[in-house]
Amino acid sequence: MTAILPGATIGILGGGQLGRMVAMAARSLGYRVQVMDPDPSCPARFVVDACFEGGWDDARAAANLARGSDVVTLEIEQIAIESLEAAAKYAPVRPSAELLHVIQNRIRQRQWLRERGFPLGPWHPARSEQDLVEAVAALGGRCYVKSAHGGYDGRSQVKLGFGDDTTAADAWRLLGQQPCVVEQAQELDSEISVMVARSPRGETKSFPSATNHHERQILVWSVIPSLISAEIEARAQKLACEIADSFTLEGLLAVEMFLTKEGELLVNELAPRPHNSYHASERACVTSQFEQDVRAVCDLPLGDVSVVQPAAIANLLGDLWLDHSPHFDRALAVPGVRMHLYEKHQPRKGRKMGHLSAVGRTPEEAVARVLEAQTLL
Repeated sequence: MTAILPGATIGILGGGQLGRMVAMAARSLGYRVQVMDPDPSCPARFVVDACFEGGWDDARAAANLARGSDVVTLEIEQIAIESLEAAAKYAPVRPSAELLHVIQNRIRQRQWLRERGFPLGPWHPARSEQDLVEAVAALGGRCYVKSAHGGYDGRSQVKLGFGDDTTAADAWRLLGQQPCVVEQAQELDSEISVMVARSPRGETKSFPSATNHHERQILVWSVIPSLISAEIEARAQKLACEIADSFTLEGLLAVEMFLTKEGELLVNELAPRPHNSYHASERACVTSQFEQDVRAVCDLPLGDVSVVQPAAIANLLGDLWLDHSPHFDRALAVPGVRMHLYEKHQPRKGRKMGHLSAVGRTPEEAVARVLEAQTLL
C-alpha cells in the first residue's frame, strides 16, 4: 500500500459536524478537503476548499467529489450504495460500499453479527405489522422497535411496554409501515462504546472505551476513560477489534455496547465513522478520533490512543436556544471547560448545535465539570 501524503485532497461524503471536525484535523495535517452535502451551507462548508451540493443518493455529485480527490471517506452511513460505487470509480472509498451495505440496514447488521457469533440481545426482524405483533409477544412485551433503515439520536424508534398505551400496531404505523427490528429491553449497568481505527495495510488501534449516558435515546454526556472494570474493558476491546477485522475495515468503526447487570457485553449498534461519544478524544487522548480517521483512510501510521487526561463532553441541543441565547461566558468560567460550536444556523429542538468538553483529574471530575458548565448556559 502507498500512503496518501499531506498535500493530497480528501473527499468527505457528508458535511455535518463530523465532516467539519475531520476536515479541521485534515487541514492541520496539511491536506486539502472537499465535501458533498445536500445543504450548501452545511457546517463543514466554512472549513473546506470546496463543497459539492448533492443528496445522499446523488451518484453524479459523489462522482464529481471523487474526481478531484485522492481518497473519499464519509461522515454519515446513509449514503446510497450507488453513490459510493460511483465515487469508487475515481478514488478509493474508505470504508467500503460492502461494509456500508451491511451496517446501514439494522436487519442486515444484526444478521451479520449473529452469523459470526458476536453477542446480541434477543431480537426479531419485522417486515409486516403481524411480524411486529408476534415479535413483541415473543420478546415479552418490553421492547424497542427501530426502523431497519435510517434514524439515529432516538429518531425512528418506538418504546413499547414502558407504561404508556402504545401498541405494536401503533409502532408499525409510527415507523411508516416499513421493515424494522424489535429488540428486547435489557436491564443495563451501563452503556459504553469502543472506537477502532484500521488502515488499508491492516494496522489496527482501538481507543480506550467511553461511558455514555443517554436520555430519550440521545447522548447527553460521555467520558473517556470509561467507568468500567479492567476485565470488562479487555473484553470490550477484544470484541470491537474482532468486529473491525471481520469487516476488513478501512477507516473508523464505533461499536456501541450494552453492559447488562449480569455482566454481559452485548453489541447495540455499529457506526463506520467518527462518533459523538469520542468527541472527548480531542482532549483525553494523544490522538483524536478525527486525526485518526485521516491517518486511517490515508494509510498513514495510526496515532497513539493513550489517555493523557480524563475528559468528558456534554451535547448542546437546539432546545438551549429556543428561550434565550446561551450564556457561553458563564459556562467557560468553569475550570477545564472548552466550547465547540458547529456553525449550524437554525437551532431546533433535539438538533445538535455543539458540545462542551471538560478535563479533570478523574473521569468523575470531568463529568461533573462539563455538566456544571452546561447548567450555567
